[in-house]
Amino acid sequence: MTPHAGKSLPLPFPFAAIASQPQLRQALLLAAVDPGLGGVLIEGPRGTAKSTAARALAELLAGAPFVTLPLGASLEHLVGTLDLGQALAGHEVKFAPGLLARAHGGVLYVDEVNLLPDALIDSLLDVAASGVNNVERDGISHSHAARFVLVGTMNPEEGELRPQLLDRFGLCARLHNIDDAVQRQAIVRARLAFDADPHGFRARHADAQRALALALGRARATVAEGDALPYDDEVHATVGTLCMAAQVDGLRADLVMLRAARALAAWEQAEAITTTHVRQVAELVLLHRRKPGTDSAAAAKAPGEGSSTPTIGRDASGTPAPAPADADWGAMPPEPVGIERVKPLRPLIPASVPQGASKKA
Repeated sequence: MTPHAGKSLPLPFPFAAIASQPQLRQALLLAAVDPGLGGVLIEGPRGTAKSTAARALAELLAGAPFVTLPLGASLEHLVGTLDLGQALAGHEVKFAPGLLARAHGGVLYVDEVNLLPDALIDSLLDVAASGVNNVERDGISHSHAARFVLVGTMNPEEGELRPQLLDRFGLCARLHNIDDAVQRQAIVRARLAFDADPHGFRARHADAQRALALALGRARATVAEGDALPYDDEVHATVGTLCMAAQVDGLRADLVMLRAARALAAWEQAEAITTTHVRQVAELVLLHRRKPGTDSAAAAKAPGEGSSTPTIGRDASGTPAPAPADADWGAMPPEPVGIERVKPLRPLIPASVPQGASKKA
């Protein structure tokens, strides 16, 4: 018997009981509906339910593994490598799976992802987007499926990710400390109730948990059908307008926004993807890609009151207008700067000391 045999793992906090973090819940559910989005980056201070939500999400996926990538992991630990024991014992070249293989079909959680080496993050994001791990090293050429929900967390106070790596995460949710007294008390009471009686607390949320799990399974099946949810040119135009207003680099944001809108439409059991779905997921897609200086609120303003149709990048008729060829999207208007007269420097030699004489200490 192993030392841990007979011991049960701690029960996870139910996803249905997570409160006061609507962006976090939506981002995680969308990534679970379509793992091909490229995962979720959760930014926020300590104690804002980042790891609790990631563990709770895995429980909604029946039988799904929850794998944690430690900070000290090597590239071989992540992607897999040569099984030295088999090679030395039987002169056989055999692949030893890594964490990516173990996470297939479940959730791969990376805490403090901003503190990992860039090479490790790059390999991780490649596999998260493609769903396939290709290993070419140590005399091994091996490929295996690795489709998982990637959840990375970071505290911006401890360092930032390079923009090239930020862009590889599909969605981003930014959490803040709860500054509402009523909400803080409700969250603390729920946590204390769970710690005091995990089974009883989970039983009270069992119906909501089952409903979430069923909805998630149904939405995943809809997305797996591929072209089950159609969309029109207006959806394309809205996506392009929002991405241009945010001045994102490349086209990854456009593709992710369409996929996220499809995941939301599947979750809502809609018959087609609409511009409403696009606008509801836009901030999760653009938050970490938006160029500094662009205004997220201005990008969503509409010509009509109460409408959220973007107006930036449209002409008078409402048609998306192409940018001028010589436009400088990073330019700022010149501002007048006051000029202050510089006072003359005082002489280094005091006036009382004749020129050529030295002053004794």
